[in-house]
Amino acid sequence: MTIQQSEPRRVWTVAEAKARLSEILRLAESEGPQRIGTRRSFIVVPERVWQDRAPEPMPLGQWLVENVPRGTNLDLPDRSSNRPIPFNDEDDGP
Repeated sequence: MTIQQSEPRRVWTVAEAKARLSEILRLAESEGPQRIGTRRSFIVVPERVWQDRAPEPMPLGQWLVENVPRGTNLDLPDRSSNRPIPFNDEDDGP
């Protein structure tokens, strides 16, 4: 069985989907994606189709390294000065 990777041909109402879920699942397997709902639309596809299209999960650290902004020149302040530290209670004394 091959799944067509095309737009759903028919839009099922939510009431139809409730009454004919088995048919919708069978059609998703044999004919391709099935759309349910008109105002808020949902697509039903077999899990293996979803898994083929879903990206592999990535560890957060790897995502951060791969998605750090590039080409931005930030002017970092000089941290070597003895400037006062705001809200530092040690300088106030008793």
